[in-house]
Amino acid sequence: MKMAKKADIGLIGLAVMGENLILNMESKGYTVACFNRTVAKVDAFINGRGAGKKLIGCHSVQELAASLKKPRRIMMMVKAGAAVDQTIETLLPVLEKGDILIDGGNSHFPDTIRRTKALKEKGIRFIGTGVSGGEEGALKGPAIMPGGDPKAWPYVKPILQAIAAKVDDGSPCCEWIGSDGAGHFVKMVHNGIEYGDMQLMCEAYDLMARGLGLSAKEMQKVFAKWNKGELDSYLVGISADILSQTDEETGKPMVDVILDTAGQKGTGKWTSQAGLDLGVAIPQIAEAVFARCLSAIKEERVAASKILKGPAQKPAVDAKRFVKLLEKAVYASKICSYAQGYQLMRTAAKEYGWNLNYGEIALVWRQGCIIRARFLGKIKAAFDARPDLANLLLDPYFNRVVTRAQAAWREVVQTAIALGIPVPAMSTALNYFDGYRSARLPANLLQAQRDYFGAHTFERTDKPRGQFYHHIWTESGGNTAASTYTV
Repeated sequence: MKMAKKADIGLIGLAVMGENLILNMESKGYTVACFNRTVAKVDAFINGRGAGKKLIGCHSVQELAASLKKPRRIMMMVKAGAAVDQTIETLLPVLEKGDILIDGGNSHFPDTIRRTKALKEKGIRFIGTGVSGGEEGALKGPAIMPGGDPKAWPYVKPILQAIAAKVDDGSPCCEWIGSDGAGHFVKMVHNGIEYGDMQLMCEAYDLMARGLGLSAKEMQKVFAKWNKGELDSYLVGISADILSQTDEETGKPMVDVILDTAGQKGTGKWTSQAGLDLGVAIPQIAEAVFARCLSAIKEERVAASKILKGPAQKPAVDAKRFVKLLEKAVYASKICSYAQGYQLMRTAAKEYGWNLNYGEIALVWRQGCIIRARFLGKIKAAFDARPDLANLLLDPYFNRVVTRAQAAWREVVQTAIALGIPVPAMSTALNYFDGYRSARLPANLLQAQRDYFGAHTFERTDKPRGQFYHHIWTESGGNTAASTYTV
């Protein structure tokens, strides 16, 4: 195939996300070479959505490599896991030292760390980049979180920042995150926060539907109103839109004909696992994952509902007043979700040697991505003012918001319990807040228990931190203490 012009970048993987990213790049003036393992998709795309555009269709990786300017820049939009490794192995024979590979899928960050190191040894510069915004974002401007080999960044920066979403002042929602797996880690945390946010929307919906008996139309008005205030965000906005839709077959609200079993692709689970691995409390994100797991056992829940009964007497609730309280409870809970996500990133940065800019990350998330929200500007301001801020809850703005919302938040959770309606994310957020603000927690008893049955040692309140002691709890107890101590 003759090619009059070399392409600026190549993209492998012509599913909807890949196609939309190609069209986005082309609309910004770039010539894009396209390849897919099933080559029929290449021709279908070039002659369909890509007809008449500055695109080069390729039927082999050799053809793809030959079509690109050097150093070659190739973005892979393939399924995370083995497919990425297989694509890399297929490409390696046609690449040269200095060429750049970009993994734009939802890869697990340890894989990105491994790939960055392995490819660097072969002279190939690797970038693992999170891309958020779904199909529409890919076409019109996603949030992009690149990390990997920093030497590759100058070569891809113009393209990625051109296609990214922009905030009001024109700043792109795309900045270099950090070395090796940093970009994919931040995207993973984004998705974990997304899980928490979505669960909060579901709990608010459930309280209004089952607790207050509001119709879909009434709830749509509530979400639409919320979206004009402090809760202004993509997820609140689409929740309002969803509640306005009607099923053509039944005439019922569309949301009422959808089965209540949630799916997941694993990024929320990865975030929860990272919290456990790094010893960071992110219970709200984990609860959101578990809520999806519980939703999946539909038949079991239906059977249990006939046996297990909730409260016999339920309180009367003033709907108008409760909706106002609920708005405050959702906002306070939302802040806790982001606070947990940022704490996880801070600990990971120390563990993996990443120099993360938390204000810039908030900027990247302000447009294009699924968790975009008005209050991300406040998060950026918080970290710009105090880059070493330990927790968002300690920032003056967020401290005031949560303090003012506290009474409403507690009443909403108490009402949900009295009604027998589960609010795992909202109640866990409140527990996180209460735990974080507690100068003393009952872990002293827990340490005594551990030392009692396993000689795991403990620290004393009247001695310096870092000194460990063992108490002889029983006559059969010995002086030998366990050799390891893990907080």
